Amino acid sequence: MSAPLCTGPFPADRLTRRGFLNRFGMGLGGMALAHLLNPARSMASPASTASLDHGILAGQFHTPPRAKRVIYLFMAGGPSQLETFDHKPLLNERNGQELPASVRMGQRLTGMSGNQASLPMAGSIFKFGQHGQSGAWISELLPYTAKVADDLCIVRSLYTEAINHDPAITFLQTGSQISGRPSFGAWVHYGLGSDNENLPAFVVLITRGKVDQPLYSRLWGSGFLPSRHQGVQFRAGKEPVLYLNNPAGVSPESRRLMLDRLKELHEHAVETAGDPEIETRIAQYEMAFRMQTSVPEATDLSKEPDAVFDLYGPDSRKPGTFAANCLLARRLAERGVKFIQLYHQGWDQHGGLPNGIKQQCKETDQPSYALLTDLKQRGLLDDTLVVWGGEFGRTNYSQGKLTATDYGRDHHPRCFSVWMAGGGAKPGITYGSTDEFGYNVAENGVHVHDLHATLLHLLGIDHERLTYFFQGRRFRLTDVHGKVVRPLLV
Repeated sequence: MSAPLCTGPFPADRLTRRGFLNRFGMGLGGMALAHLLNPARSMASPASTASLDHGILAGQFHTPPRAKRVIYLFMAGGPSQLETFDHKPLLNERNGQELPASVRMGQRLTGMSGNQASLPMAGSIFKFGQHGQSGAWISELLPYTAKVADDLCIVRSLYTEAINHDPAITFLQTGSQISGRPSFGAWVHYGLGSDNENLPAFVVLITRGKVDQPLYSRLWGSGFLPSRHQGVQFRAGKEPVLYLNNPAGVSPESRRLMLDRLKELHEHAVETAGDPEIETRIAQYEMAFRMQTSVPEATDLSKEPDAVFDLYGPDSRKPGTFAANCLLARRLAERGVKFIQLYHQGWDQHGGLPNGIKQQCKETDQPSYALLTDLKQRGLLDDTLVVWGGEFGRTNYSQGKLTATDYGRDHHPRCFSVWMAGGGAKPGITYGSTDEFGYNVAENGVHVHDLHATLLHLLGIDHERLTYFFQGRRFRLTDVHGKVVRPLLV
């Protein structure tokens, strides 16, 4: 006869054979495995292990790392590669002419332009020039970025299968078009741990006041990984992290005593239930307590000299702007935050693209340049990997009416541009190319999984070996695909 269902753990005298074997076997097995993986850590006391966070790799990198941390500048909405980094003079020559069927090759379009009677090619109204010793083609919209052309590793041949925003952004952030997978930053924290026990290893900064395609917290979530690996959003204003401060009338000493007693209760629950999420809860409470002093210090920009604000531009003095977030990202990188994700919305320009992208570039160009310059001046760029890009590109034809001064571009997954800098990415190169119409990859295509594999490699991680067993199989950021793009490495 089977044991009756119970909402809590069985008392000692009613422990089932399955429960006994599970608790006894997992205890011995866990000790043995811990000793094999990291003998020193397995013998550490609970108090000392609570402050250690070396990740699942325990400091044993798969390959020699070039980067210690990542700052990912995500341009949500899909910036047009044809107005930024992919110069296509032929489009200007054939402006207004119909997109040849031999170029499109029957590829699917979105419902927003798929029913247009005509697909007129649209050349960019913005001028391009070659910059630096590398001769990289960069738009006049990005004069500051052009100054650091020789620090950039520009990829013009990235491609994806996703054609709409939600699956496309989810793909770039989690390695899957379907929600529920761990985010890139969560995988990095899971693998590498943290370099600062008083700040989260994974921090998210979103430009304030931008209204465009929605951003969901699952984009920086932990998915099926333990919840301690999820990103922590820092907001602009007096309370960067919600509910972090003590309520009125509660002193730090009272909070410390409360947490000590709560920890004892949780540790008792761990012994009886064996749920690893309880240990995560303990760690999160302790992190929140330490963050009460570390977060205000890290997010206080008031002590930065005027020269730094001048470097990042006038917006850097306004909390929550992209410029202020870039400056904050540098401060977090200095303090050992492993993965810093910035989101800047507003790049979804189906119409009115010339004016729209001009404003977007004005908000992001100088701060991006300043971030690279600031990191370089402080000796941090060599081991900080900076990534810039969106979820897909834009079409070479106009969505809606094409005029001499105005046009729009639809979503285009077949090719788009990103750049990397620092952290072992090869500087001063432009990798991959698109056809003369800017519609398809012509040479050295880089898939989203390839990009992720390459970024992980620069962090010292083999993308095929960083896995997590869930629902009967081992998952990884790159699913069952991806290869490291060696020409992008120093």
